Amino acid sequence: MTTRTYDGSVGDVDHSTIGSGHPAHRRPDGRIARLVAKGLGQARTVLTVGAGAGSYESIAGAVTAVEPSALMRARRPDRLPRAIDAAAEDPPFPDGEFDAAMTLFSLHQWSDVSTGLREMRRVTRGPVVVLTCDPALVRHFWLYDYAPEALDIEARRYPLVDDIAAALGGVVTVDAVPIPFDCTDAFNEAYYGRPEMLLDPGARQACSAWSFVDDGVRERFDRTLRDDLRSGAWDERFGHLRSRPAYEGSLVVVRSTP
Repeated sequence: MTTRTYDGSVGDVDHSTIGSGHPAHRRPDGRIARLVAKGLGQARTVLTVGAGAGSYESIAGAVTAVEPSALMRARRPDRLPRAIDAAAEDPPFPDGEFDAAMTLFSLHQWSDVSTGLREMRRVTRGPVVVLTCDPALVRHFWLYDYAPEALDIEARRYPLVDDIAAALGGVVTVDAVPIPFDCTDAFNEAYYGRPEMLLDPGARQACSAWSFVDDGVRERFDRTLRDDLRSGAWDERFGHLRSRPAYEGSLVVVRSTP
């Protein structure tokens, strides 16, 4: 397995800081949800690890949620099952307990990704589905021209796709996820053709990478992007993205079957 060095932000997200941006900006997108549901197949029982507030759980049948953050567990709506207080690295389940398992936008916050993925495979009879970002592609986004520090952090935090595949084993497929222009799950790349939206501090706050950069980075980003939008410089370089119905960036679905 490829040796990987993570920065100190892994497993160190302050949900009290970033969480307030989630309700307005991190709403599940049905088109992304359908791709994840396709990966789960006909599973009846599904484990979701790093479940957070449970935004994508409606795609599955009988869901068991695991979430180590008390703050995020408290944000789960009453209609969802109570999440179990446990980490990915030590799920309290016997071998082969679930038909399928998933983890969505979560790997980059785990303390030991390889162990967590091996544990997901241990407790799952069928497919394990991972929605994550390919760190090799993170810096290809236009945001890198304005806030390279934020995407450098993202690239360091996300595990390599080859490492994910090695930890899960079995038959692994990796598919790019087209991000719709009007994507409602507003991670950074969701604004590929709507740069003005990232000028909203709440939108940035909903993306954990921004919690690891200082005020100087945020202020420089705001100033330079505003200037380029006002002058037309952004549109001269990236304006073609405004008419693109979907964008293939770093978002991928990794699926493993035994």
